Order: sequence, then C-alpha cells, then structure tokens
Amino acid sequence: MFVVTLTFSENKAKAPEFMKGHNAWIQEGFDRGLFLMVGSLQPNMGGAIIAHETSRETLQAFVATDPFVAEGIVSATILEITPSRLDDRLGFLAA
Repeated sequence: MFVVTLTFSENKAKAPEFMKGHNAWIQEGFDRGLFLMVGSLQPNMGGAIIAHETSRETLQAFVATDPFVAEGIVSATILEITPSRLDDRLGFLAA
C-alpha cells in the first residue's frame, strides 16, 4: 500500500490552468485500479492519495504523468506502508 502526498509549491497559482488534466489523471488512477482514495490536505496544502495493488515503479511512473507534477505545481512524495495490524474492515490491504 502506498500513500502519495502532493504538496503545493510556489507554482500553486498555476493550478486552475491544469485542473481539468489533473482531474482526468485522478479518474484514470481510479479506472486503472491504482487509487483507493483521493482527498485534500488541509488547510489547502495539496492532496493525498492511497494507492494499492501496484508496484512502486508503476506508481512513480504514473505520478510523473500528473499535470500538476509535470508542471511543478506540486511536489510528490510516495510512502510505502506494509500493514502489520489492520481493522477487519481493511483486511483486503493485507493481501
């Protein structure tokens, strides 16, 4: 499982110009089965993604195609988590 943070840079003002492409990229992440959750980092710091059933290499390559990343609007950090204890509702993450 991976957590991806997309933290706004000094180029944040360019975000509206690339929002349509960024939203299409998010949808593609769901369509490809990579993303489980996408949300905003508060207060207005950027975004976060939970990704599952992928490799670090595949995820890194996909994150690089996000228009926000490509245009330097956000910086991406990918954290890999190996669950050691889960609530039963999240049991699928142990696979």
